[in-house]
Amino acid sequence: MTDSQYTPIPQMQADLARLRATFDGGRTRPLDWRRAQLRAILRLLKEREGDIIAAIHADLRKGRLESWMAEIALLRKETQHALRNLRRWTARQRVPTPISVQPGRSWLQPEPLGVVLCIASWNFPWQQSLQPMVGALAAGNCVMVKPSELSSNCAAAIARLLPEYLDPDAVAVVQGGPEETGALLECRFDHILYTGGGTVGRIVMQAAARHLTPVTLELGGKCPVIVNDDADIALAARRIVWAKAQNAGQICINADYVLVRAGCRDALVDALKAEFTRGYGADPQKSKDYGRIVNHRHFDRLHALLSEGRIVHGGRHDREDLYLEPTIVLDPPEDGALMRDEIFGPLLPIVEWRDEDDLARLLNRHEKPLALYVFSEGREFQDRMLDRFSAGMVAINDLMMFAAVPELPFGGVGGSGMGAYGGHRGFLCFTHMKPVLRRGSRMDVAARYAPYSRIKERLMRLALR
Repeated sequence: MTDSQYTPIPQMQADLARLRATFDGGRTRPLDWRRAQLRAILRLLKEREGDIIAAIHADLRKGRLESWMAEIALLRKETQHALRNLRRWTARQRVPTPISVQPGRSWLQPEPLGVVLCIASWNFPWQQSLQPMVGALAAGNCVMVKPSELSSNCAAAIARLLPEYLDPDAVAVVQGGPEETGALLECRFDHILYTGGGTVGRIVMQAAARHLTPVTLELGGKCPVIVNDDADIALAARRIVWAKAQNAGQICINADYVLVRAGCRDALVDALKAEFTRGYGADPQKSKDYGRIVNHRHFDRLHALLSEGRIVHGGRHDREDLYLEPTIVLDPPEDGALMRDEIFGPLLPIVEWRDEDDLARLLNRHEKPLALYVFSEGREFQDRMLDRFSAGMVAINDLMMFAAVPELPFGGVGGSGMGAYGGHRGFLCFTHMKPVLRRGSRMDVAARYAPYSRIKERLMRLALR
């Protein structure tokens, strides 16, 4: 992306004022308008599928099917789910009214927040720009979206295509880098959703605090895979390899490291090697299904990690091509960067654990992860892992597939983020559930009003106990 493609700050401010005027005018509240925007997203995904896939390939060299599955199909399912459930989500929710407030009725009434800001990451540029937008538009908000400048081809395509399909007075796209993002954060929004790293997440939260703006933060972290000695090793290897090779490992919910029960490591490593070769060939650089690192800065960061531990598979690289082979690393130092920081790439360190206390020690060295994965055939072991270890999301005997379940919200906990979106939670993320009490006027209890007497006190104590 060149500087000439960046959104000038005065234009950004004018766009925000236009969105605010649209929301204040009430255009986004009718269900017909919300349905029209959701249907427009479906048309965009269908009619511009080729443009979307081409932009993703230009930025990340993703294979066609991977791009379709991870971005287009997921977005389509999310949008269709919102359309099917929109009337139910927007309906008033009756709640019981106690006898002390009778005659009366009580309910929660969903109302849109206003103008929301979605700051997307680069690794899934379409999905992370549009999936929060689905919930925000379903809730009746105006949306300003900021795609990442690192996936510049996708950012330019999003800026070009969204105004062709969505209401341009209710949806705006801002292109740019840190300066433009900083200028956005100086403005007042009614909600901010940010996807990225913890360092910028703290900046977003501090900026939002100046306006008392609520935030949803999706921050990633080191997502562990626990492999017990009763796991199906072949299945575990197949699914770990599938996840780790997606987008060259550049996924916030990907396997960051594997903790395997002592005695099972060699079998797992052999199975992983076989699966990497089966799926991507002896030379993954030639595979049409294996992507590239997003830029040279991230490549150099990942390349430096290759010096930690013992490489038993992979390790080949080509900086000019931004290619880094899927790599298995054994015996990584506990205090090294490979085991300390989020990898966000195709390196897979493997560590053995002896017993569950040892497992807890290894897991508790890190912040709560965005995702936790457990491979085990034992229900009791699965339940102990669920009860003992906290994570934003958990999958048992698989990786990442909870993202394909519309009613499972996507979100972190602790250091991996706060809040969630997706499905109904995406709608609720951008909605105020307004409590309403409607009283009748034909009956009025005199005991609630001063001056108070002993008889009034007894009556009120009876009514309110």
